[in-house]
Amino acid sequence: MTDHEKTPALWRQLQATAQVLVAVENGQSGSAAVEAVPSELRSGVQALAFHAWRNMGRARAIRAQLVQKPPPLASDALLCLSLSLTWDASQALYDDFTLVNQAVEAAKNTPKTRPQAAFINACLRRFLRERDELITATNDRSEAQWNHPVWWIKRLKNEQPRQWQRLLASANRHPPMSLRINARKTNPADYLEKLKEAGIDVALSEGILVQLAKPVPVGMLPGFSEGLVSVQDGAAQMASNLLLSNSTVTSTWRVLDACAAPGGKTAHLLESCDAEVLALEVDPTRAQRIHQTLDRLGLKATVRCADAATPDTWWDGNLFDRILLDAPCTASGIVRRHPDIRWLRRESDIAQLAQEQKKLMSALWPLLKPGGRLLYCTCSIFQAEGADQVKAFLDNNKDALLLPSPGHLLPGNMQSGPQLSDNRSGDNDGFFYALFEKISF
Repeated sequence: MTDHEKTPALWRQLQATAQVLVAVENGQSGSAAVEAVPSELRSGVQALAFHAWRNMGRARAIRAQLVQKPPPLASDALLCLSLSLTWDASQALYDDFTLVNQAVEAAKNTPKTRPQAAFINACLRRFLRERDELITATNDRSEAQWNHPVWWIKRLKNEQPRQWQRLLASANRHPPMSLRINARKTNPADYLEKLKEAGIDVALSEGILVQLAKPVPVGMLPGFSEGLVSVQDGAAQMASNLLLSNSTVTSTWRVLDACAAPGGKTAHLLESCDAEVLALEVDPTRAQRIHQTLDRLGLKATVRCADAATPDTWWDGNLFDRILLDAPCTASGIVRRHPDIRWLRRESDIAQLAQEQKKLMSALWPLLKPGGRLLYCTCSIFQAEGADQVKAFLDNNKDALLLPSPGHLLPGNMQSGPQLSDNRSGDNDGFFYALFEKISF
């Protein structure tokens, strides 16, 4: 079989990608939607979907110039996908004729879009004829300029008046690949030498944090399958250091990782100390990923499928020395890694998730020993999932002392919180950290 015969036809990739876009519009995460794609199409579909999500604001604005009313969802997804691939002729992945031909073929071969195949063909051909004029007509639309929903742009303008433009621009850039060296199995000097021998260039090395000059498949990382290293952003690596800082951890300590999947922070805790760790995850499938992470690294924790917000269903009555609450959130700080999030989320999700975070903090705080510490974190840049949450928690818990914490870490090298020694100097994702200590009266 030739290489050409092994490569799936473009129309099949467009067809599958459009279905992924529809799944996200219907509330499914992009990761789950891509995972459901047949294996022979998956890598191509992921690349096309990421490109579409990073250009969807412009594509929708152009579509609005072409038609008065959006077509049915399946057809709209295929049309906007095609527009996202053609609007910037200087960066086009395919020539115009091929793209239009294959998009129409995808429409004809999909039952839900077959009735609109001619419509899609007409829209794309009109766009190619009038490309410059249509693009110019959308330049003053914020959704087209920034490729984010209007509500998201307005919120950032209000909350980050000095940084909002940089945040939106950063969200469309490709993130660095960051590694965490497993201190139980190797050391930074030895692992950096292994990377050098493998021909992998390093952009930053800071303790166990390594940022690569360019991403590589995990299978190319020396010792990955043996557990020498994990892929984890620098901001996420701060959790273990913050929770265990200035402490002499013993094997009698009890540490709770309350929302643990996929297990990266659980593993980092176990790589850093000999405490007894309980990892909770409410979703059985995601809980299994914790087991897989720990098995690869040769680490052991008690993993339980349970809802951290209802301790009466899983807690044995013994207080914890440390609690890590990496709370469910909008994930607005990791949009550059998961570009679907900006189109998956609705503005109403923020209040709903903030309420869930409040419920978790209230449920877990009584489980902490006096003198113990709880680390609340989210991968969000919205204040409702950070600074606002902390203020409300301190108002309602007079036995809680806020310790020096990074606060809001903004994507890239931007930091709005205090400059702490724990802060990473590299290019990090957006995160929020607040460390509380329980005091006795």
